[in-house]
Amino acid sequence: MLRSKKTLLMLALLAVVCFVAEPAWADRLADAIAEANPQGEPGYLGIPGGPQLNIIIGLLWAIWVGWIFSTVGAFGGIMAGVGHITIYGLGDYASSFGKGAKLNKVVTDSIRVSNQWLVGCSAALSSFNYWKAGRLVLPLGIALAIGSVSGSWLVPWLTAGKISLKAYIGYFGLFVLFLGCYLFYETTPKGQESKKAAKKAAEAFQKSVKEQQKGGTVDMTEMGVKVQKFTPTACEFTFFGVEFSFNPLIPVVGGFFISALASFLGVGGGFLLVPFLTSVAGLPMYLVAGTSAMAVFVGMVNSIASYMILRSTPVEWSLIGAELVGIVIGSIIGPKTSKYIPDIWLKRLFIVLAVYVGLKYTLKGFFGILLPI
Repeated sequence: MLRSKKTLLMLALLAVVCFVAEPAWADRLADAIAEANPQGEPGYLGIPGGPQLNIIIGLLWAIWVGWIFSTVGAFGGIMAGVGHITIYGLGDYASSFGKGAKLNKVVTDSIRVSNQWLVGCSAALSSFNYWKAGRLVLPLGIALAIGSVSGSWLVPWLTAGKISLKAYIGYFGLFVLFLGCYLFYETTPKGQESKKAAKKAAEAFQKSVKEQQKGGTVDMTEMGVKVQKFTPTACEFTFFGVEFSFNPLIPVVGGFFISALASFLGVGGGFLLVPFLTSVAGLPMYLVAGTSAMAVFVGMVNSIASYMILRSTPVEWSLIGAELVGIVIGSIIGPKTSKYIPDIWLKRLFIVLAVYVGLKYTLKGFFGILLPI
């Protein structure tokens, strides 16, 4: 009963936010349409001549988005961006109005916040599922979330309506490519030298999964994350018998910069949180997805509110609704399947996606060179 009341309260608050913000969205969009004076049948956002949306494609793509984010703790926003920019053709559509046109910037901001709706939903579901499975470092997630609040409000306030689609795509790709290259280095023998604890914990986790598959009785949750000590300057916890520690002040600062950059790019920030959690915190990938998801969720709630309330950014609700259904499906499947994938292959999956997506959008945004999807 209590859970039902909380759900109804959240829906009511969302409805109030949408009701209050909708007139401003309409004014900003109407001004942009009046300036561009497009012609044709209403399409995306009701814009005359805008792209016509296939809701089924959005549903299917969102299942993939939910699965990949809930599996590696990243790439949800990036894959959502691939869907909105490329599959739906919103990137080329925005570019067709020219760099300085209001409609270019409105559609660009709409892409950014639409990506974040998908990631925010997946992050909420993934956080809960990994917490139940004992694979979420709650103090670390909280520290990252605290830092993310200010960053996710600041950037939309400073940049909404000021970034052209071409620049957005180029920066989007450049940051993703950099992270992919860095994580590739971490898979080399030299990069693995400082990851002994993470490797030991991953091996213990994989051993327990194999025992469970053979019919053995293994309490995976009981062997999961156990916080031993938590103060403002020190946190210690164990995962499958391996001890880890970190200073909570570091992820607070890291959370601010990560959420600020993620909010600018219109993504969840998981592709930045993953290397932060594996490199700075030294976690195995089995803990990264859930911990990353919690921090991403807080950042997404703040960033979405900032884009839509403070900067009057419109979204296509029919598309968002269909995509959220797909996100729920993918986010439920992800945590159930990720435990069967070796830790190193989870990281390699991240790297392959990062390098390709990074190259694709860097070349497109800065040089106009198109790679296939």
